[in-house]
Amino acid sequence: MTEEMSKEVKESLLNSVTGNISFKQGPGIWAGLLLVLFLVSSVCGIYLTVKPGMKCGKQADKKEGVSAKLSTLAAKNEQGNVAWIKVRGVIATDNSSSPFSRPQGASAIAKKIREAGEENDVKAIVLDINSPGGTVASVQNIYSEILRAKKNGKKVVALFRDVAASGGFYIAMAADKIVAEPGTITGSVGVIMQGANVEGLFEKIGVKMIPITSGKYKDIGSAYRPMTEAEKALLQDMVDDTYTQFFAAVKAGRPNVEESVLQEYTDGRVFTGQRAYNLGFIDKLGGEEEALNLAGELAGIKDPKIISSKSDNLREFIFSMGSSMEGRSLAKQLESLATPSVSYLWMN
Repeated sequence: MTEEMSKEVKESLLNSVTGNISFKQGPGIWAGLLLVLFLVSSVCGIYLTVKPGMKCGKQADKKEGVSAKLSTLAAKNEQGNVAWIKVRGVIATDNSSSPFSRPQGASAIAKKIREAGEENDVKAIVLDINSPGGTVASVQNIYSEILRAKKNGKKVVALFRDVAASGGFYIAMAADKIVAEPGTITGSVGVIMQGANVEGLFEKIGVKMIPITSGKYKDIGSAYRPMTEAEKALLQDMVDDTYTQFFAAVKAGRPNVEESVLQEYTDGRVFTGQRAYNLGFIDKLGGEEEALNLAGELAGIKDPKIISSKSDNLREFIFSMGSSMEGRSLAKQLESLATPSVSYLWMN
């Protein structure tokens, strides 16, 4: 009898604590409890995401968390921190308005360099150059971004591929070191400005252009009439000025090259990577591996690896097709003939 009373007392106390919850009362209460637990765990998850530095548990757990974080950062540093940026083809601003045009050009390259220069995880940049050069302002834009990245503490290595001439050579002058293959075509330090005269062609098809200008030099460089000697003198002065800027960049980027060598080899001529190495215009002969290792050496990275390479082959193919189709239009070809431009460009 005593045992039965004791049992009843225990059950009574248990019911008073738990609120007499049982499965017989239906799943509603249990579903409510599960919902409360879910909400609490969600709040904790959000809090830990917003405050990743906060740790729950004892001090020993905090130390273990910090150690794990440092270990992760160390592993990341061992893997690399070298941004690999490609410079391909003629360096110019993409003026296309087509929705199928490739989002490339000097502005895109400059943006990649600027982003790499501001990224804390990036310690060095390799500029992979295969270009005959480009327009003056576009080349100088990229050159300025390289200097900005160096100011932010990044080490920059330029890698010359088949061709790194004129404007391609110019942007490399901002790099800390330059690597090239012995057979690379480089040099072509100089400026070119050329237009076209389609006056004879227009006469054959019965078209005559009649310009109305506010001054005698307003249509200077027109493709629809012969150029005067006074106009040639003005344009030559502009070309000489931009050449002076090019020469100053080479002199600043290659301070160990003798003045006599600078004067002789900055007359527009091209030369091989081997000759460039012998003259002091590049620092090392080699390819990708040498450029990557040199970047790691300059930045103090033991095992440098590329961390910014992205595969975008299908997208690039689609956009290049669109750009190619647009470039074949008669209007675009006439526009390129009628609009002269000043370029750091090797033309063969």
